[in-house]
Amino acid sequence: MTEVPTPELRPARPFFSSGPCAKPPVWSLEKLNTESLGRSHRAKIGKTRLQLCIDLMREMLQLPDTHRIGIVPGSDTGAFEMAMWTMLGARPVTTLAWESFGEGWVTDAAKQLKLDPTVIRADYGQLPDLTQVDWSNDVLFTWNGTTSGVRVPDGDWIAADREGLSFADATSAVFAYDLPWNKIDVATFSWQKVLGGEGGHGVLILGPRAVERLETYTPAWPLPKVFRLVSKGALAEGVFKGETINTPSMLAVEDAIFALEWAKSLGGLDGLKARSDANAAALDKIVEDREWLSHLATDPASRSKTSVCLSVAGADEGFIKKFAGLLDAEGAAYDIAGYRDAPPGLRIWCGATVDTADIEALGPWLDWAYASLNA
Repeated sequence: MTEVPTPELRPARPFFSSGPCAKPPVWSLEKLNTESLGRSHRAKIGKTRLQLCIDLMREMLQLPDTHRIGIVPGSDTGAFEMAMWTMLGARPVTTLAWESFGEGWVTDAAKQLKLDPTVIRADYGQLPDLTQVDWSNDVLFTWNGTTSGVRVPDGDWIAADREGLSFADATSAVFAYDLPWNKIDVATFSWQKVLGGEGGHGVLILGPRAVERLETYTPAWPLPKVFRLVSKGALAEGVFKGETINTPSMLAVEDAIFALEWAKSLGGLDGLKARSDANAAALDKIVEDREWLSHLATDPASRSKTSVCLSVAGADEGFIKKFAGLLDAEGAAYDIAGYRDAPPGLRIWCGATVDTADIEALGPWLDWAYASLNA
C-alpha cells in the first residue's frame, strides 16, 4: 500500500460510536456525585437521586404529566421487551422492520410470543409504506433505526383515534427530535445513546392508554419478576417513582444525572437538538463533497440525524473493516464501521454529545483512509 500523507488535524474527541456513544464534552469521572454509592438504592438518598433522574428526563423530554417514566433493567432491549411481554396479546399486532432491531421485535412477537403479527418490511436505507398500518392493531416500530440510519419523519402517520397501542423503540431518537407524546403510548430508550450514558439500564415511558392496558389485561404467558409492572390489578406506581424493580447501578444513575444537567445547561431539548442538527449538517457537507461517499438513507425526510449510515463506493465488508481499522489506529475515529447485519458501510454518530468541529475534522481523515486503501 502506497503511503498517503496523513492530515494534520485530528478530531479532539474521535468518539463516533453509535452506542455506547461519546460522553458529554465536559464529562469527567471526578465530576460525578458519588454520595449515593455504597448505599442502598432504597435508602432516602438513593430514592432521591433516582427520582431526580426521572424528573430531569421528564423536563428535558418535555414529557406531559400524563406519561410515566420508569428506570428498568436490560437497556432499551429490556425496556421494549418488558412492554411487549406485559401488553401484547390483547389485540392483533403489526410490526414494522427496516433494520436489525425492528427485525428483533418481529422475532420476539412471532417466535417467542407466537402472536402471528402482520409484518411490514423495507430494505436497509428505505422506510416502509406507513399508510399500510392498521391502527386497530397494536403497532411496534423503531422511531430512528440505529443500524440503517432511517427514521420516521414525524408522528402524522400515527392515528389519533387509534384502537391499538403505539410502541416506539425511540432509543436513538429521544433528545434529538420533537416527539409527539400524544401519539406515543409506549416509548423506550437507554441513556447510552444521545445522552452518552452508561449501558445496562433502560427507560420505559407509558402513556395513559398503556397504563389502562396493563390494568385491564393479563397476558396468557408467565412473566418473569423483572417484567412485572402490575400488583393486585393496579400499576406498580413505585417503579415510576424511583423504586426500581431490581437493583440499579447508582454510578450509572449519577452518570445519567450529570448528562441531563449538562443538557439543561444547553437550554434543554432545544439545545440538544441544535447540536445534533449541526453535526448532521456537517456530515452532510462531507458527503456532498465526495463522489465516493453517499447516504444509505436516500430520502432526507427520513434520514437519521443521530446514527448516520454511509455507503462507500465499491466497498465490501473487508474494505470497510480495513477502512475503520486505519482510522482507529491513527486515533482519528473510533468504531465507525457499519452494523454487522447492515450493508457494508460506515456509521457515524452525530448526536448531541459529539462536537461539530470533530465531525468537520473527520472529513480529511475519511479521504486519507479511502486514498490509502486505493493507492
